[in-house]
Amino acid sequence: MYDRVFNFSAGPSALPLPVLERARNEMVNFEESGMSVMELSHRSQIYNGIMERAENGLRQALNVPDDYAVLFLQGGASFQFTMLPMNLTLEGKAVDALNTGVWTQKAIAELEKIAQYRIAGSSEAEGFTRLPRPDEISFNPNASYVHIASNNTIYGTQWHRFPDTGDAPLVADMSSDILSRPIDVSDFGVIFAGAQKNIGPAGVTIVIIRKDLAGRASDNLPTMLNYRTHISKGSMFNTPPTFGIYIIALVMEWIAAEGGVSAMEKYNKTKAALLYNAIDASDFYSGPVNKADRSLMNVVFRVKSGDAELEKQFVTQAAAAGLSNLKGHRSTGGIRASIYNAQPIEGVGALVEFMQQFEQKYG
Repeated sequence: MYDRVFNFSAGPSALPLPVLERARNEMVNFEESGMSVMELSHRSQIYNGIMERAENGLRQALNVPDDYAVLFLQGGASFQFTMLPMNLTLEGKAVDALNTGVWTQKAIAELEKIAQYRIAGSSEAEGFTRLPRPDEISFNPNASYVHIASNNTIYGTQWHRFPDTGDAPLVADMSSDILSRPIDVSDFGVIFAGAQKNIGPAGVTIVIIRKDLAGRASDNLPTMLNYRTHISKGSMFNTPPTFGIYIIALVMEWIAAEGGVSAMEKYNKTKAALLYNAIDASDFYSGPVNKADRSLMNVVFRVKSGDAELEKQFVTQAAAAGLSNLKGHRSTGGIRASIYNAQPIEGVGALVEFMQQFEQKYG
């Protein structure tokens, strides 16, 4: 019916086909308004209903407590690397950071410009192929907050058990694994995520913030950089990314119809096991990541001990077979299969079958 590929992109990533079909059907005339969603006034009653569907869907999916605000912002997750220290840093209290890859490095680079910080743990010496062990982590009990990335798209690692930060609020960049598994939101001070992996299209950033933490910001902080601004205006201080939020509302309804986040976790574990088992059963493929830290979202592996030319052929031939965007990140090389919520198990099965055929040909 559709000329579609299996999209393994790390982001923007695959969206659920039922969501795309519904958006297509509602594109020209949304709910008999005579307008597309993209034409609706964000101040209109009909669009307020879309905002409520998106927020309520997120709250229900993650069981977000009432003392947390759910915000739909712009600027990507990278903008939060700036907003967070501007809003949450307390005088005389440094920010702790766990350095586990490129995205925490980028956050640390912004901290250097804004606030005092310290590295509470790092796996850089191991090439970020694992996460820091508990005995390698040392938190400052007086830290303003602790910054982590829950999943590392480039290196294929993921926190399966979050560190205990004591009284310091835990701030998590969940751009690449939010909604993929149940979490206890109350364990975090702030959760933020770019939408373009598991939530919706690029252009929207989700921020889930404990409301009392928003009170830390100075009154002299520029208006658009202050979380209180967006909380008080319901994410509509300025025109929000209306179409992206509409797609998020549809994705939330799709997740609920599929059985919720618990069902997503079960499905994701099944997909990941299928792919990791294929890697582990082969002498032709190898996975560089410590098994205990392997990501359920981004599976990275090498072909024939990192043969760059053969890996290039793998990516090219896979694309010709309808398996798209398998090239590893430019900083690491290799192969990367991103298997977010919307990646069907049929796509993973097709990849495993291709891997076996490729090994028979070149192994």
